[in-house]
Amino acid sequence: MREPAPASQPGGEGPAQGAASARGDFAAAGVPVAGPRVPTVLQVLRRLDSTPRGLTEAQAQERLARVGPNTLPVHRGASWPRLFARSLRDPFTAVLGCLGLVSAAVASWGTACVILLLVGVSCVLRATPEHRADRSMATLRKMVATTAATQRRTEDDAAPVPREIPVDELVPGDVVRLGPGDPVPADVRLLRARGLTVYQAALTGESAPVAKDAGDTPVVAGSHTGSPARRAHLGVGGFDDPRLCFQGSSVASGSGTAVVVATGARTRFAEAHGRLSAQRETSAFDRSVRGVSWILIRFMLLTPPLVLMANAALRGRGLETVPFAVAVAVGLTPEMLPVIVSTCMARAAALLARTHGVIVKRLTALHDLGAVDVLCLDKTGTLTQDRPVVHRALGPDGTEDSGALRWAAVNAWSTLHLADLPAPDALDEAVLDAVDEDALMAHDAVAVLPFDPVRRLATAVVRTPGRLGTHTLVVKGAVEAVLERCALAEVERDGLLARATAQAEDGLRVLAVATVERPARTRDYTPADERGLVFRGFVTFRDAPAPTAADTLAALADRGVTVKLLTGDHQGTAVRTCRDLGVQVGPEAVLTAEDVDGLGDDELAAAARRATVFARCTPDHKARIAAALRSGGHTVGFLGDGVNDLPALHAADVGIVHRDAVAVARESAEVVLADKDLTAIDHAITAGRHSGANIATYLRIILSSNLGNVIAMLAAGLLLPFLPMLPAQVLAQNLCFDAAQLAFAHDRPDPRTLRRPTLLRPRELLRFITGFGLLNAVADLATFGVLALTLYQPDGLDDEAVFHSGWFTENLVTQALVMLILRGAGRVPGPVAWAAVALTAVGLLLPVSPLGSMLGLTALPVLYYVLLAVVLVLYAAGLTAARTRYDDRRGPGSGRIRPVRGPRHP
Repeated sequence: MREPAPASQPGGEGPAQGAASARGDFAAAGVPVAGPRVPTVLQVLRRLDSTPRGLTEAQAQERLARVGPNTLPVHRGASWPRLFARSLRDPFTAVLGCLGLVSAAVASWGTACVILLLVGVSCVLRATPEHRADRSMATLRKMVATTAATQRRTEDDAAPVPREIPVDELVPGDVVRLGPGDPVPADVRLLRARGLTVYQAALTGESAPVAKDAGDTPVVAGSHTGSPARRAHLGVGGFDDPRLCFQGSSVASGSGTAVVVATGARTRFAEAHGRLSAQRETSAFDRSVRGVSWILIRFMLLTPPLVLMANAALRGRGLETVPFAVAVAVGLTPEMLPVIVSTCMARAAALLARTHGVIVKRLTALHDLGAVDVLCLDKTGTLTQDRPVVHRALGPDGTEDSGALRWAAVNAWSTLHLADLPAPDALDEAVLDAVDEDALMAHDAVAVLPFDPVRRLATAVVRTPGRLGTHTLVVKGAVEAVLERCALAEVERDGLLARATAQAEDGLRVLAVATVERPARTRDYTPADERGLVFRGFVTFRDAPAPTAADTLAALADRGVTVKLLTGDHQGTAVRTCRDLGVQVGPEAVLTAEDVDGLGDDELAAAARRATVFARCTPDHKARIAAALRSGGHTVGFLGDGVNDLPALHAADVGIVHRDAVAVARESAEVVLADKDLTAIDHAITAGRHSGANIATYLRIILSSNLGNVIAMLAAGLLLPFLPMLPAQVLAQNLCFDAAQLAFAHDRPDPRTLRRPTLLRPRELLRFITGFGLLNAVADLATFGVLALTLYQPDGLDDEAVFHSGWFTENLVTQALVMLILRGAGRVPGPVAWAAVALTAVGLLLPVSPLGSMLGLTALPVLYYVLLAVVLVLYAAGLTAARTRYDDRRGPGSGRIRPVRGPRHP
């Protein structure tokens, strides 16, 4: 039994919903509207052409043929060929494909074959893990219900016969029975209810059961969600209407009879499935890749014409330089980028699935996780457990009093044993956990009046120890409901209400406890006996913090991730949760739904940056806050689990759910956690930053090195009477370097990179590759001088072959140095270090090998190696100094928007 929060208690759970006009909605549906009231039971039954006795078999069959089966839309994952084709749309892959086609057009078949092979490998690496993730998600899909208890008649005048039918045979107008533990098989309007409470976590994300009632009490318009047509169809405004139960929810306690008002694709649950097809906004990874791609495309479009024009104007060369120009453009392109990106992310995704049970459905979501600097989440089940704990017990005078807790435990113990509930209520469990069980044995339960949403309290009748012939009524429930039954003066009652309100404003749930003695009797006790009570005190509850929440919040803050709390609860409840976890939240860091509604988009972006808690949020508020944070330059992750979280899951850069979330949320999210635990998110963010750091390091190294080589190649082409390098040699050099770069997919990045978001920023990357590329070009030009000295020696060989061989060797060795120094030469050797050693060996040995002669390379004089060593030492010193200066200027997190840190943990 869970007592709802009293009217004065703002800490009651359940999100408020968006506004709508019930009068206009139902008029549009053709239902007569009298004043501001929504349709009554009779009006709903008339519209459905049904009765409280249900439909006849003939009516049911006719409606089933007309409206179709009561089944949810099936979300089918993309096939492997479709995923493969989708991978071809990646900007980098598209650029490579175009270069491959151009290479084939100029008969550079070797270059074309290698490029197209790399394109195919990268697409396979990307499509395969995503297809595997889709198969894993298929195993997590669950049916909402299998059968439903309904009543139908054979003829119009026949008596209804209760029967179990498959849930897909339900039609609008069917009358169904609901009992403890039953899933709600469709959207229904209650006809009768007794103590009915329903879990709506799949729809609203709130774990507390919601009280339902069949009465025709008007519902205040202005707190509803969904389209007007949908609200009119249901005969209500939204999830908070006590007269409606929705498909996807389940009965917690009590029983009821209801008429089906929506089935199949017309249910609120199915409506959410339709949002899966909504176009997701561009992710952080896609934006970064697009920016970097345009930088490369501009360079590649500019370079070949420059090469052709310069050679034609200064050297009189014509079309014979076309293959060389294409080779230069290919040399500027990070051919292995799609392969390395897919390999890094696929390895990280496989490791997450194997060690932490985290399913990554879209590989690029791993990069977005690594770039996340703001994480939005609800408190229930993540920061807190799905259960309350006793905070304090207060006597009538406001001081600590264990008596109030003891009487509350007597009530809970008696209710548990005599009310035949399917499961103990969470508040009752918290009370029983807080007292010694032996103290309850002295009270022998006689009868109970279970909690119901109308009375808002529960009563247990026990024999009074040492008082023969006397029974004690122990009453526990909502504050107003208990106090109005107590023998109290008005001033005293108002003071107690104010005290309870103050506790609720502090984020606590409050129950009132009272007792009264009556002469023992054998006839039944009724609610009329709940009068003239003696007030015993209050019992307050707080949400139990998740065991790992405080430590994980501290770890996320150290990684530059700010956590924002978006909840449907009152701000006091959310602030209390933060305070219990060591996060101090000032008044300026709290925004309510009303505050959000009063802000424009730009104002909200600035306010959201400062705020930590967003209270009383509807689904639209959550989505708008996530979008505002993104517009402010943040990469946003959103953790949700219900249908109401779908808009925010789409609005965020990366949507995250746990595997017990509602199926439609699992289908919509990119990352599925094994448990609703922040620790799993920390692991996922770390894995994303691990792969993102390796990708960023690879890009900085390959692009700066390639840019330097291209600049030097253009200069050499203008200075030399021959091509500075043959197209086959350019291709061989690129293949060697690219093969070495595969080591970045297996490297362990610098631990410092894991302490800040790893987001590719094109402008920062352009500044880096320009500066270090020019430094590389200087080293290449110095090599030209070394080659000039070598060529004019008495033992100088054929000028063209020696130049090609010397520059080939220098390029590979300098690229090996770049790999070591820009990765961080002082770190423990890893795959990148060994790849650099191998690249150096190839650069030194290939020219003297038989394969080298096939490529037009030749052995070099000893003097060249001596002079090259001097150039390399100077280059390494300059590169190290530049790297140190860059790191000092960059600092932790510079070059990107700094994380907005919330209050730090003590």
